[in-house]
Amino acid sequence: WGALAGGMSADEVYVLRPFKLIALCCIFMGLALDVVALLSPAWVTSEYYSLSLWEVCKQPSDMWHCLSTLKTDWQVATLVLILAAATIALLSFLISLISFCLEIYWQYYRVVAVLLFAAVVLQICALILYPIKFIDSSMLRSYHEFNWGYGLGWGSAIFLLGAAVLYCLRTDTYEGAL
Repeated sequence: WGALAGGMSADEVYVLRPFKLIALCCIFMGLALDVVALLSPAWVTSEYYSLSLWEVCKQPSDMWHCLSTLKTDWQVATLVLILAAATIALLSFLISLISFCLEIYWQYYRVVAVLLFAAVVLQICALILYPIKFIDSSMLRSYHEFNWGYGLGWGSAIFLLGAAVLYCLRTDTYEGAL
């Protein structure tokens, strides 16, 4: 009855499809996973070895020795690609949040979707480059695992792709049509 008091008649029905709100939550989750993946100390690990985006650590004896990975071109390229993807995702999130709060979000569907697809492409390029160049560089000749930091990068890409697809849905032509 509150809707009737607000000016709607009993014959009008307004259907709200929360795809854009879900997409906004997906962008947030993708960003959160990206930040944790960037800060993760474990992208590749073995018993006496750990590699992240920032440093490589070895344990030849009782103590761990860590060096920067920013001297290797493929590791710098991976880091730059992921940082660029995270920056584009953050920009998309801010545009989405502001336009959603101002209720003008239908004007920015395509822009946000294109930005998110660009972020996903950059992220996937980084996530493909990383294991190829790691194996090619033969940094570790023993058993190793791609660990949770690398997995979070893929999780971020999946959430960002989901948000991009949701922003591509044309729900604005159906909302309020019933």
